[in-house]
Amino acid sequence: MVEYQGTEYAGFQLQVGQPTIQGELEKALAKFTGQPIRIRAASRTDSGTHAKGQVVDFLTSTQHPLEKFVLALNYHLPEDINVVEAHRVDDEFNSRRCALSRTYRYSILNRPAPSPLRRHSHYWIRENLDIETMAEAAQLLVGVHDFRALAAGHPQDRSAVREVMQWEIQKFEDNIVIECEATGFLKQQIRKASGILTDIGRGRFPVNKVTQALAGDVSGTPLLPPHGLCLISVKYPSSIKIGLGNAGSE
Repeated sequence: MVEYQGTEYAGFQLQVGQPTIQGELEKALAKFTGQPIRIRAASRTDSGTHAKGQVVDFLTSTQHPLEKFVLALNYHLPEDINVVEAHRVDDEFNSRRCALSRTYRYSILNRPAPSPLRRHSHYWIRENLDIETMAEAAQLLVGVHDFRALAAGHPQDRSAVREVMQWEIQKFEDNIVIECEATGFLKQQIRKASGILTDIGRGRFPVNKVTQALAGDVSGTPLLPPHGLCLISVKYPSSIKIGLGNAGSE
């Protein structure tokens, strides 16, 4: 399991000439094992997006003992990327394909003044948002829907249908949390949907704007910046033990 602050990175996936989370993890693995290793991830987070519970997997023939992986990899990683846990799994395990769902959280600072302490993790909105109306609208996103209209550039030959288990909104003092769980998310889907919900909270759109957007009408709807978004956790079948046991290769 890996956590990172994605502010300085062009997303998780390798990008030519740009720093990425995958690139840093693979460099750390090469330094520790002496082998070129390609990793897979449960979710390919976008540029500037963070993660608390990213899951990656890889194959290695290194003779290093299991318990040395976490400390050794963190020694070689920059301070904004950290391996929290590592585990030995079956060869058939695939962090992306075996996942049942992913949970993301979008954090909003809702108060008159910005916060220097939360500038990299929260999107600041000064206007008071109507949380109850936003929560009502968010329930229209739950269920099985085609989210193509909320995912710019999604390939036409690939399905945009996803099942959403929850899309909840809560407020804790000046912090608004938009938390969603689904079988998978399309590129920019959460940020676009959250932009619609915040504009509903501002009173710019009615609740049924969500239904209209899913039907293809996304005119005038904002795309929220990536720094408020964080991958919280990935869920796997109970037969797959992720996040349990001793440190080792995950």
